[in-house]
Amino acid sequence: MTKIPVAKEIEELLTLAFAPVELNIINDSAAHAGHAGDDGSGESHFTVEIVSEAFDGVSRVQRQRMVNKVLGDIPGRRVHALAIKAKAVGE
Repeated sequence: MTKIPVAKEIEELLTLAFAPVELNIINDSAAHAGHAGDDGSGESHFTVEIVSEAFDGVSRVQRQRMVNKVLGDIPGRRVHALAIKAKAVGE
């Protein structure tokens, strides 16, 4: 069985849940090589930049909770660090 890259899995989950107008998944792992949380996989640190109508009228904290809920066990278990920059369309 072929393992799907974490970035691709994040992209698929967020696209399905939020139909974003903009979505960038940035792998920051290389910048953290040898630091805490680096498991050597090259998939330990990510930044998600997402713009979606789903975030309209929703607080920053709630947006992060929404993203984390969709990603399930990826943040904190399979990925050491995940920065989330979630915006509503027009922000």
